Amino acid sequence: MAEKTTKAKASKKKKTLIIVESPAKAKTIEHYLGTGYTVKASMGHLIDLPKSRMAINVDQNFEPEYITVRGRAKLLKELQKDAKNSDLVLLASDNDREGEAISWHLNHALRDKTKAPISRIVFNEITPVAIKEAVKQPREIDESKVNAQKARRVLDRLVGYNLSPLLWKKVKNGLSAGRVQSVALRLICEREKEVEEFIPEEYWSLDADFAKGKTKFTAQLVQYKGAKVDLKSESAVNDIINEIKNSECVVTDIKETEKTVRPKAPFTTSKLQQASANRLGYTSRKTMQIAQQLYEGIQIGSTRVGLITYMRTDSVRISQTAIDDVRAWIGENFPDQLPEEKIEYASGKGAQDAHEGIRPTYVKYTPDSIKEYLTRDQLRLYSIIWERFVSSQMKNAKTKTQSVDISAGDALFRVSASKLSEKGFYNVIKTLSSKDEITGNLPSLKVGEKLSSGTFYPEQHFTQGPARYTDASIVKTLEEKGIGRPSTYAPIISVLLDRYYVTRSNKQLVPTQLGKIICNILVESFPEVINEQFTSEVETDLDKVEQGELVWNTMIGDFYGPFKNRVEEVNETTESIKGTLDEKTDQVCEKCGKPMVKKLGRFGYFLACSGFPECHNTKSIPLAKCPRPGCNGSIVARKTKGRGKEFYGCTNYPECDFITHFKPIDVYCPKCKWFLVEKYDKKNGSYKSCINPDCDYLHSADEAIAAEAAGAFALANAQDKKVADEQ
Repeated sequence: MAEKTTKAKASKKKKTLIIVESPAKAKTIEHYLGTGYTVKASMGHLIDLPKSRMAINVDQNFEPEYITVRGRAKLLKELQKDAKNSDLVLLASDNDREGEAISWHLNHALRDKTKAPISRIVFNEITPVAIKEAVKQPREIDESKVNAQKARRVLDRLVGYNLSPLLWKKVKNGLSAGRVQSVALRLICEREKEVEEFIPEEYWSLDADFAKGKTKFTAQLVQYKGAKVDLKSESAVNDIINEIKNSECVVTDIKETEKTVRPKAPFTTSKLQQASANRLGYTSRKTMQIAQQLYEGIQIGSTRVGLITYMRTDSVRISQTAIDDVRAWIGENFPDQLPEEKIEYASGKGAQDAHEGIRPTYVKYTPDSIKEYLTRDQLRLYSIIWERFVSSQMKNAKTKTQSVDISAGDALFRVSASKLSEKGFYNVIKTLSSKDEITGNLPSLKVGEKLSSGTFYPEQHFTQGPARYTDASIVKTLEEKGIGRPSTYAPIISVLLDRYYVTRSNKQLVPTQLGKIICNILVESFPEVINEQFTSEVETDLDKVEQGELVWNTMIGDFYGPFKNRVEEVNETTESIKGTLDEKTDQVCEKCGKPMVKKLGRFGYFLACSGFPECHNTKSIPLAKCPRPGCNGSIVARKTKGRGKEFYGCTNYPECDFITHFKPIDVYCPKCKWFLVEKYDKKNGSYKSCINPDCDYLHSADEAIAAEAAGAFALANAQDKKVADEQ
């Protein structure tokens, strides 16, 4: 009888369906909640605007026409069936505008298929406490947040579906333009122009060895005859060396300074992407992919754990529970480094406060304690998140810097050394960034003390122009200028790369010829739209919509009228350059004998037969003559089969196996006549060097400019071979 009663109670147990965005998250949450709960994944948006048409009714208050995403109908029907068999449905998509919109669409798709009540739940971390607490506090869908997402989606659709056809008509079929991505492209193109126009200037530095007894150290020349050093040539340096080489060397001044170093706030999305790029070399996309894995859950032994809080945030706020947790851990492991009160940090201007800063969900899971359960990439990213958060609640560090001036005749040399006098929060940071590194020690010195001198080290330098954007620096710039939001930084970069408007070279973002053309047309034709101020103002207006201070379609209406008029004006007045980008060449198609034409395609320039469509022959553009003795081949751009990484090889392969991963440039070596390539390192930046392994010729920037001006061999730009259908 007791057994029947137990079964009856079990059959009456409430069935709750929870819908999240990803299967990994669903698996973790279902593990936490146990029986009575079914957790399913929507796989992101199930309902959205169609891709094939604009689907915005501009005559009916800009209402969007939503459809079930292609290929998602089966999944939607499964969720509708699950909802019908449930007593309660909880929509648990991400706690941001996109997540709120996903829940809004699901609510509309499910509510006629079930009698169960449908509510919204949100959480900032995937932990048992956070999930169970969220389930206890269901709420209504935030219509204002949904409207903000709708406004952004409609605005981007109106811009994209008006500008893209314009580009098809004026430039080339298949091109596309986006509101935010085009502004980012403009920033990258403007920086590239600065890089190209920069003319480097030569200057020299002079270091010298000094010694006290057997202890040697090196100091740098900072003054000569009482004036700041400004050495323009090698002869100027040699003149100083000849003047002072036999002079008495005396310590003339010693200064000691102490500096307090405060710990940094927990990561926001942009700061995490910047730190990950600078310290780990990860792209923004890779950083967010790994962070998503850590957030959604990792199997730690027999338990599945969401290791970090939500990774799309511009707030540095931390919950009191997390503060108590980290202070308890610090008190146990580094009691001397625990401040009397918690440390609070201010979020940036305009930051949303829906989420905390990025932090580990459990401080007890130190990187060392769980490293066996993480991939190398996961461990490296988790480590900097864990270290940043824990260190943010520890005491300041202190450094002592000693600066020593040494006179040698009319020359003044200076050397400095720093050391940590109080380690503070550095106790938990294993890898210091370049800004935090501590320099070496100096021997004990006194003012008036004589030193012996040693070797002089004159070194030639060239002034460095503005650096091209990297993932880290473009994200920093986008954040500072109010362009985009934490969820959009990585997609902005990815879209530009995917469209081949931008490429990566030595981790730098370089606009392609196609990207420059697109940018020029958009900026000249729509300067009031393709600019950072407009894009920033849009973000402000979207915030107002989310806060209920602005009606979404009023915002769209104020923009669309003038914009549409400008599109029509440009359509009528701007001359088309379609077809003018093709150039005749003296090369002949080996298949049909007709001339080959240089064309600009989706992936850059390529050669195509003028006999198209009868002949489909296409080829890569030769960049340089193959330098191998006896080979009459040419060097062309190629891509590896796996990851599609670009390299440069001979057209006579496999007879000639010459390859290089450095891009040939339009200058040949004056010593050996092999071609030069552009190389990059942190010390020298970009420079030109001979590809011949037996030639030591280094081409400095100003020499390269002179050689190019003198009319050294002109070569065509590199391109990808995926061009057969682009005529």
